[in-house]
Amino acid sequence: MLSTASRAAEEAEVTSATTKLFVAMMQKDDRVRTLATEVLPTVFPWVRFLPKPDVQAFVVELMDVLEAAESLGNPAPVAHVIAMWKNTAGVYADPEVLAVLKKRGDDLGEVAAPDSTTA
Repeated sequence: MLSTASRAAEEAEVTSATTKLFVAMMQKDDRVRTLATEVLPTVFPWVRFLPKPDVQAFVVELMDVLEAAESLGNPAPVAHVIAMWKNTAGVYADPEVLAVLKKRGDDLGEVAAPDSTTA
């Protein structure tokens, strides 16, 4: 993709301003947090598989990371948070995987590293 440096700087500035505005609104008014939680399934449909407390935890973590990542000018932490929560939703979406992970059992101890010669 070809883009000018000035265009990239403009896009970064718009993203930064939007993030700052959204985070400030979330911090200022509980109604904004409630609305953000309600519209989240439109943006991230997979949140429908998360328990309600986890949806709220996702919103809080996403806002915290958006603010911190914006201050660094690095979107990678935001992408990481979204990916981790999406993976969590994937576990809740699969009853068999969820059952295995919820199963209590004895700790089987440390797992040895795989043998690199067989890979």
